[in-house]
Amino acid sequence: MATKIRLQRHGHKNYAFYPIVIADSRAPRDGRFIERIGSYNPNTNPATVTLNFERALYWLNVGAQPTDTVRSILSNEGVLLMKHLQGGVKKGAFDEAEAQRRFDAWKQQRQANVDALKADMASKKEIALKARLEAEEAVNKSKAEAVAKKKAEIAAAEAAKAAEAAEAAAAEAAAAEAATEETPAEEAAAE
Repeated sequence: MATKIRLQRHGHKNYAFYPIVIADSRAPRDGRFIERIGSYNPNTNPATVTLNFERALYWLNVGAQPTDTVRSILSNEGVLLMKHLQGGVKKGAFDEAEAQRRFDAWKQQRQANVDALKADMASKKEIALKARLEAEEAVNKSKAEAVAKKKAEIAAAEAAKAAEAAEAAAAEAAAAEAATEETPAEEAAAE
């Protein structure tokens, strides 16, 4: 029986996640499997991988063949490196303690790289948010200036209308006063 380490597709359209399973190569993709050893969720940033390290290593050692995607996942998790180091121990190139030391050094280096990547992404996100906020404040400021200008124009127009109305009222009052002054003079002349 040819055994494969492969992904099964679960989830819904545009949001898939993948259990990592050991299955017979003749079984359907989402069909029967021998053992589930982890999962892969590409929807998070960075992608989330949970893996039973010992079982994945066991299945690789007994001859299970990973698919290309699973091979890259196992490589990123260090399973293939540990298999390689165990091969060096079997050949006598170095002992088990040296293999474990090399693996731990690799794991620390990888964790530092992942942490640096996450920090870089967080800082870029913060910078983008700050730039977006500044752009929004600039737009709001320009809108506020335009509204203030428009209100000033409306206030000036209303003040001009009020001044014209006051001038017209003053002119009418002056005309009425002049008319009242003329009327007594005309009455006196008429008497």
